[in-house]
This record gives sequence, structure tokens and C-alpha cells, in this order.
Amino acid sequence: MIEGFKQFILRGNAVDLAVGVIVGGAFGTIVTSLTTDVITPIIGMFGGQPDFKEITLGPVMLGNFLNALVAFLITAFALYVLIVAPMNKVKEMQERRKAAAEPPPAAPAIPDDVKLLTEIRDLLKAK
Repeated sequence: MIEGFKQFILRGNAVDLAVGVIVGGAFGTIVTSLTTDVITPIIGMFGGQPDFKEITLGPVMLGNFLNALVAFLITAFALYVLIVAPMNKVKEMQERRKAAAEPPPAAPAIPDDVKLLTEIRDLLKAK
């Protein structure tokens, strides 16, 4: 059992996942700071402070939900603009380079019966 666990840990997938989670958490704080400290104040300059915490529907704190929703949308947009779109561009450029570097596929071999028919055609043309 211990040997199997060692193989699982050292296989690479678990290590990659752990690194991804840690980096993701660290990146999450950066994006949260970007949202809270940069983007939200810019929105506030144009439309007043974007804070909905005072909105309630009876005992339901609808404003807190709206704050969380706006923060999520801003975070998702920032992630898309800063990470997803540039990574898609990089992948596209890599695929183009890879396609340009690959030699074109060889012409398929002509079957024997087609070769024979071509020779017959050429002989008939020559007469």
C-alpha cells in the first residue's frame, strides 16, 4: 500500500495538481486585489461607489449577493482578458508554427489499376 501511494505521489499528476492549486490561490489574491483596489474604484468614479449592501428584500440581504455577483463578473472578466485570451493567442501561434514546420503529406500511392489505365490513355492519345 505504501509503495502504491509513493507511485501515486511521484507520478506527477498529484504534484502538478498541488502546484496548480497553490499558484491558483496566490493568483486569486492578485485578482481579488485587482478587482477591489483597481477596477471597483474606477467604476466608482463613473457611477458612484458600486456597493449594493443596503439593498434588502425583507430579511433577505439581496445587496450582499449583488456585491458578490458583481465581484465575480469583474474577476471573471479580468481573468479572461489577462489569462485566457493571451493563452489562446499563444496556443494559436504555436499551432501555426507547428503546422508550418511540418512537411506537407506525401501524395498517396497510385493503385496499379489506375497506373495501367493511365498508360492505356496515354498510348491512345499518342496514336
